Amino acid sequence: MRADIHPKYIDAEIRCACGNVIKTRSTKPTVIVGICNVCHPFYTGQQKFVDTAGRVDKFQQRMAKTQQAQAAAASKKKKK
Repeated sequence: MRADIHPKYIDAEIRCACGNVIKTRSTKPTVIVGICNVCHPFYTGQQKFVDTAGRVDKFQQRMAKTQQAQAAAASKKKKK
């Protein structure tokens, strides 16, 4: 095996955006992450569920407005 071709395995810090710091070992001295096990919703139990019913309702309301507008435009063309 050739000497001096592998990176040094040093003590490192993993820093999260929430402020949590984890000590570990890595080839880089610091690793910055956006989310960790302390602030991730799956691990904290504070999951935010997406309101899919609200999205569907909004879509149906927009669709109804579009259909009404199309029907009004069609009735104006028939009157001419």
